[in-house]
Amino acid sequence: MKTPYQPPIESVLFTKVLHALSEPNRVKIIRCLNESFENNCTAYSLELQLPKSTVSHHIKVLREAGLIKARIEGKEHIYSLRREEIDEKFPGLLKTVTQLKEEDI
Repeated sequence: MKTPYQPPIESVLFTKVLHALSEPNRVKIIRCLNESFENNCTAYSLELQLPKSTVSHHIKVLREAGLIKARIEGKEHIYSLRREEIDEKFPGLLKTVTQLKEEDI
């Protein structure tokens, strides 16, 4: 299985990160990853009550923006935050996003 593309941290742009975070369901995925550290697309589908294809699209946007990374385990894609890299490049961003109140999303 082909490893999904994720940009090197040097090419991650703040505008792309902000665009990825402009959709409430993507912010919820980031918050979920912050709590669980790793997860797969199916779990988000259940939690967000969205079709798996929609969740897959949101994950792709987050991954291509450089916020999350994927690893393949068998037939599953397991996702996690690029916490250390993002914190170094954009200090405080993930902390701010993960501390947002539900009504502020």
